Amino acid sequence: MKVLKFGGTSVGTPERMRHVASLVRESGRNIVVLSAMSGTTNSLVEISDYLHKHNVPGAQETVNSLRQKYASVVDELYSHKNSKQRATEYLDRIFNFILRFTEGEFGLAEEKEILAQGELISTMLMQLYFEEIGVKSVLLPALEYMRITREGEPDMKFISSHLRRMVEIEPDAEVWLTQGYICRNDRGEVDNLRRGGSDYSASIIGAVLNLDEIQIWTDIDGMHTGDPRFVNNTRPVSRLHFEEAAELAYFGAKILHPTCVLPAKLHNIPVRLLNTLEPSAQGTTIANFAPDGTVKAVAAKDNVTAIKIKSGRMLLAYGFLHKVFEIFDNYHTAIDLMATSEVGVTVTIDDTRHLADIVDELKRFGTVSVDTDMTIICIVGDFAWDNGHDYCCQAVEALKPIPVRMISYGGSNYNISMLIKASDKVEALNLLNNKLF
Repeated sequence: MKVLKFGGTSVGTPERMRHVASLVRESGRNIVVLSAMSGTTNSLVEISDYLHKHNVPGAQETVNSLRQKYASVVDELYSHKNSKQRATEYLDRIFNFILRFTEGEFGLAEEKEILAQGELISTMLMQLYFEEIGVKSVLLPALEYMRITREGEPDMKFISSHLRRMVEIEPDAEVWLTQGYICRNDRGEVDNLRRGGSDYSASIIGAVLNLDEIQIWTDIDGMHTGDPRFVNNTRPVSRLHFEEAAELAYFGAKILHPTCVLPAKLHNIPVRLLNTLEPSAQGTTIANFAPDGTVKAVAAKDNVTAIKIKSGRMLLAYGFLHKVFEIFDNYHTAIDLMATSEVGVTVTIDDTRHLADIVDELKRFGTVSVDTDMTIICIVGDFAWDNGHDYCCQAVEALKPIPVRMISYGGSNYNISMLIKASDKVEALNLLNNKLF
């Protein structure tokens, strides 16, 4: 048995939903995870934003627009009058539920309940369509088994016991259908696995049930050697090590959510990235492959800020870095890259909400300078220092025309990262593509 996850674009229209249903039917007895239809979560975020600002008319107008969109979806998706009626009644309950939030206090807990409705809608619409075409499917409500701890991590023991029991209740099902992204927290409140969390849901399900494979279906045929939006003549990468995939996902490859890799890696379950629009394409398989001495792909992460702290107090001193990192820790701000010398340290962050406060505190330890509008270029492959290849030299040589602010190499056997100006990103990606591939 496998778990098949379909993203928002894969179920973005009635035509695509029917296509996904066909793919699922041909794949055998599996668990299927759906995201919200494309655009829905953005609309739900907009509704929540209006409610946070006490703009009830704005929220109501957006709800009505979403209601009209789904009325068209229902009319096009179903052939039977009974299916259309049941779908319409369900959607009315959902939208009336959302509108109730216009009548009282609105906070983060209420926002999370609204954001959960997109996945609930997509799975119910698909469930009704399966029934219409004669597929014996069972809807597994994610809010009954997917739970996170106080620290925001998946409660694997709880998920395993509850999900296994729910699956075993319906042993004759052809398909088990469930929602991605949504969950409950340790207090029993509706919560989520953050944006892109449907990949994470699929990986968690595959891990706790020890399934044969985790399939992530989207609208591109796997990880590419470069970003096709900016680079011509890229090609799919057929095989990636888990570590390589994690680096690419974190540093800009949008096809896969970064958190998806860990549960699959820990349980040694292969992940396949497949194209809904070209289901026969090979895609990308991610597993614990042995290093093969090649460069796999290049990705870019935007909206990066570099912070440099220069201080003579670092010279021959201990404890300095601890004090610096403690400041970032206090503001819950993650560091991506780091470079140090005897009298300075430079780090990069992508979360600038507390930048002013962080810089203010860092000034207690030295001179601080900040570079904004930067991009991290991430080159992924087999970069063990003793493998006899000179890919690092080739990468540096390729970027000779471009000023490089910072290089990070050696922290991982799978990644070389270079910090450049955002305005140089497209040129850098193309130079690397021409040199390395």
